[in-house]
Amino acid sequence: MDASTPGPDADEITAWIATALPDTVLAQAMGATFFSLDESHWPNFATIVTTDEHDMGTPSDLARPGVFRLNIGVGRDTFERLVGGQEAPDYAALDRILPHPVYARQRWIAILNPTRDTFERDLKPLIIEAHDRLAAQRARHTPPEGADPG
Repeated sequence: MDASTPGPDADEITAWIATALPDTVLAQAMGATFFSLDESHWPNFATIVTTDEHDMGTPSDLARPGVFRLNIGVGRDTFERLVGGQEAPDYAALDRILPHPVYARQRWIAILNPTRDTFERDLKPLIIEAHDRLAAQRARHTPPEGADPG
């Protein structure tokens, strides 16, 4: 399957995340969908953006018809394995896992319009990893239910 093969659109990816990870909280604003685990505290584990307005310049060229970018916050090892050695990536390339054009320092990866194969094989496990990392982080920083807050 090559990059020209249609993959899931942003709505299908959103529906998959909401179904596969039912504790996900969704928020939509300014051409973006944010995926988190808590309505009142918003570290995200993934986002889908359809506009370049959140970037510095237009590195992803999201003004192209039908183009969107899925962003996923991953761990250090995963980030290094997937994109650590990339120098001067083409942020406008479709179906290629790239460092995020703005948040790579926070170990976010990005992909524009993934093919169905890429989504199934590569991205679903990465989205689950990002969700589980955030859930574990929250568990470390949230007192157990019924605990005396101090």
